[in-house]
Amino acid sequence: MKPTLSKPEAMIFDLDGTLFQTETLLLPAYHATFDQLRAEGAYSGPTPPESEILGSLGMLLEHIWQRVMPDTDVQVHRRADELLLDYQIQGLLRGEGRLYDGVADTLKALHEQGVRLFVASNGLESYVKNVIQHKGLGPLFEGLYSAGEFRTRSKVDLVRMLLETYNVKTAWMVGDRSSDVEAGLENGLTVIGCDYAGFRKEGELEGAHEQIGSFSELFSLLQTSLQQSR
Repeated sequence: MKPTLSKPEAMIFDLDGTLFQTETLLLPAYHATFDQLRAEGAYSGPTPPESEILGSLGMLLEHIWQRVMPDTDVQVHRRADELLLDYQIQGLLRGEGRLYDGVADTLKALHEQGVRLFVASNGLESYVKNVIQHKGLGPLFEGLYSAGEFRTRSKVDLVRMLLETYNVKTAWMVGDRSSDVEAGLENGLTVIGCDYAGFRKEGELEGAHEQIGSFSELFSLLQTSLQQSR
């Protein structure tokens, strides 16, 4: 039996695979990064399969490179950080990258209902802030938290810091990976699992209180919570 949902004071969103169709920006930048690493003599051999980086989304960037190119020196990983970020921001400036269907309208509707909106991402600070800015979502969010900015070792810590800083008492954690489920549960939040990105492993959303197959379903869940609280 599903738990009764109550209207949250805030919603905290993962970015990649939740709000943003990461692959639409990431994959061109990924290939350009390896082209440049080879040109600099820092990497040899073919570009690792796209499935390697897509399957790593939601992890800290240092852990992503450990998976994608495990036999390469850490200095190369840090250079890859710089290149990937640069190519992604260039892509954003060209208008590349897409939000999932319904994201902009749903976030506006949630904001109009008085729900405080936040992002908590394991990505780099500049990446997270540039995606939100270039997709026109900036005015809707009260805070954008990233592991890259706050040097947190887990999303559990990142979300805890956000809750304390903004004095949030009740919130829904919305995301597509096990790290989002863990961050929500460990901080006593209601967890909404997003089952539409296709990057996750089987069973990764176990423990989520609800699962949605499209972002716009989130507003329906909010309406349900309002009815149940009457």
